[in-house]
Amino acid sequence: MNETSIYLPRPATIQEIREMTERETLYEIALDDGTRLEHDPGQFVELSVPGVGEAPISVSSSPTREDASFELCVRRVGNVTRVLHTMDVGDTVGIRGPFGRGFPVDVLRGHDVLFIAGGLGIAPLRSLINYVFDRRNEFGEVTILYGCTEPCKLLYTDEVAHWRRRDDVDYRETVDRCPDDTCWEGNVGVITTLIPGVDIDLDDAYAVVCGPPVMYRFVLRELEKKEMPDDRVYLSLERHMKCGVGKCGHCQINGHRAEYYVCQDGPVFSYAAVKGFEEAL
Repeated sequence: MNETSIYLPRPATIQEIREMTERETLYEIALDDGTRLEHDPGQFVELSVPGVGEAPISVSSSPTREDASFELCVRRVGNVTRVLHTMDVGDTVGIRGPFGRGFPVDVLRGHDVLFIAGGLGIAPLRSLINYVFDRRNEFGEVTILYGCTEPCKLLYTDEVAHWRRRDDVDYRETVDRCPDDTCWEGNVGVITTLIPGVDIDLDDAYAVVCGPPVMYRFVLRELEKKEMPDDRVYLSLERHMKCGVGKCGHCQINGHRAEYYVCQDGPVFSYAAVKGFEEAL
C-alpha cells in the first residue's frame, strides 16, 4: 500500500446497489483507476462521502473475485452511512485502505474451519467463506453457524440458500426469535445453541468468530467446553476505527501484557492474544 492510499481517499464509483434488509445494503464498488483493492479476507476500508466524513467498513467480497470491484455491506447507523444509503449507481465515494490484519488464511489452509457469525458479522466472514469455497480443495471440513435476531434480518439470503444445498459444507442457522406471522423452519435460539451439536476435530480445526461484542463471551465459553485451544480461535473485533493507520488512538485496547491498535494489529486476533483484555472482549 502506498502513502497516497493510506492518507488520501482514492475516488471510486458505485457499480451496483442491492438492498438486503431495512438497514443493510450491499454496494459493489470499483476504484476509478481500474486497479484491484488487493485486500485480504477480514480487512476493512475507510469509505468517505464528500462533505460528510468517512466510516470504517469491512470488505465482504473475496479477493478471489475475477473482476476488480469489491463489495461492502453497509448498515445505516451514522451520518456517513445514512447519506450513502441515499446515493445511486454511478455516484462517487472515496476509499482508503485496505487496512488491518485479516484472517490467517495460510494458518487455516489444510485444516477444518468452523465459522461462527452473528448478525452483521457475516459480512467480513463472507469474504473468507467465499475465499475457502473458491479454493475448496485447499481446506478440510467446513462448518458455518449463522445467527441473527429474526428471519427478516438474515443477510445474503440467496447465497445462504446455496450454502444449505452444498454437500461439502455443514451449514446451520438460527434466529433469536420468530414472529408469529413469519414462516421459519430453522432453529430458534441464540447462536450458542448450535455449538454443542457440532463435531469438532480438535487436532485439526480452527474456529473463526465474528459478531456483536456481547456474543463473544458466550461463544468462547461454548468453545472452551469443547476444549478448543485458545490459539485455534480467531476473533474479528468490532471497534470504531477513525484513522485506520494507528495514529488517532480511538481503537486502542490495553491489557496487562500489551496494547493493541485494532486498525493495525487487528481487527482479527487470536483469542490467545487478547484473552484477559477486558477492553477487547
